[in-house]
Amino acid sequence: MAKTGTTTQGLRAAIERSGYYPTLVAEAVQAAVGGEPVVSYLVHQETTFDANEVRRHVTVLVLTGTRFIVSHTDEQAADATSPSPYATTSTESVKLGRISSVVLSRVVANPESYTPGQLPREVVLTIGWGAVTRLDLEPAACGDPNCEADHGYTGSSTADDLSLRVSEAGDGPDSVRETLTFAQALSEATAATTTR
Repeated sequence: MAKTGTTTQGLRAAIERSGYYPTLVAEAVQAAVGGEPVVSYLVHQETTFDANEVRRHVTVLVLTGTRFIVSHTDEQAADATSPSPYATTSTESVKLGRISSVVLSRVVANPESYTPGQLPREVVLTIGWGAVTRLDLEPAACGDPNCEADHGYTGSSTADDLSLRVSEAGDGPDSVRETLTFAQALSEATAATTTR
């Protein structure tokens, strides 16, 4: 479930509608937002199956005039460290100028008959700001198939701080539309910070 909008009251209502520990999630998000007005937000709840357990996770993305705030809340079953189930909530506040990439991947069925404005069946929103970087390395080689020299390594570095997948089948068409709306608002905000 994804919900998007542009007000602090709307953000609180979307968190409440998600039904996932709304008081806990709302308090953590509000503490991170502080007194700044909310420009846009996205609330996405995800359910996963882990062996014999059902786990829930909610991600709240908030855009203010100066920051991008991301909040994750996960529930955990009782374990050796805790006799009762518990939830973990974290928030991160990133200055808009630090966001290095906003990538929106769209999956469209029957691309030969695509029409402007048609909703993708799936979107993946990936946002990078340099907190997490993935390195993919492999041995380098030259064009000589008989060469046995060590040519070192080659690879790529990818900023991969947050990746959020939303599908029409799993989350509904409104969730896909809301993710597109938030991604556009974030892209526009980051573009505006580079032109200042």
